[in-house]
Amino acid sequence: MTIVPISALEHFSYCPRQCALIQVERTFLENLWTAEGTAAHKRVDSESGWKGGSTVRGLVLFSDALGLIGRADVVEMQLSGAPLPVEYKNAHWRRWVHEEIQVCAQAMCLEEMFGVDVPAGAIYYAKSRRRRDVIFSSPLRERTLSVVAATRSLLESGDVPVVRPAPRCRRCSLRPDCLPEITGRPRAVSIYEAALRQVPDD
Repeated sequence: MTIVPISALEHFSYCPRQCALIQVERTFLENLWTAEGTAAHKRVDSESGWKGGSTVRGLVLFSDALGLIGRADVVEMQLSGAPLPVEYKNAHWRRWVHEEIQVCAQAMCLEEMFGVDVPAGAIYYAKSRRRRDVIFSSPLRERTLSVVAATRSLLESGDVPVVRPAPRCRRCSLRPDCLPEITGRPRAVSIYEAALRQVPDD
């Protein structure tokens, strides 16, 4: 079974092509938003380890049954005994199912690791300093399992999906490599390729 990084699930849900560029072609370009996100996660990870016996940061997660591996930003141990995963995002408060899928997958790993039910998690938005609770309902769990299967199929195929230009492309750090304005339009690709053939070799 191909092991799927938990982080790839959010990428796939957001844009399968983005996921393939990162996971298949190993493409990653830094921009303002990714740099801010990296800095925010470093602040979270700088306090790695058990804190007060109730919180752990940077916990490695895995699921043999689902073939997942990753790391949780924060896991809070509840009085009930159920671990609660908290994903940190360097963004303003929002409702994105892509993020819910990521934290749901973390919960599924925790359930296998600890042998307990994990009914809920949370997403913390650093720019708003607000936290959003996520209930791991049956529909969300089913959607997460579907994304896990689809992501694994993508990784095993090694294919990079054709781009479908959308508003989300504007802030994507991979835009310079993806070139959605060109690769998403066959005629534009032909013109671009013709122009490349006119460039003399060094």
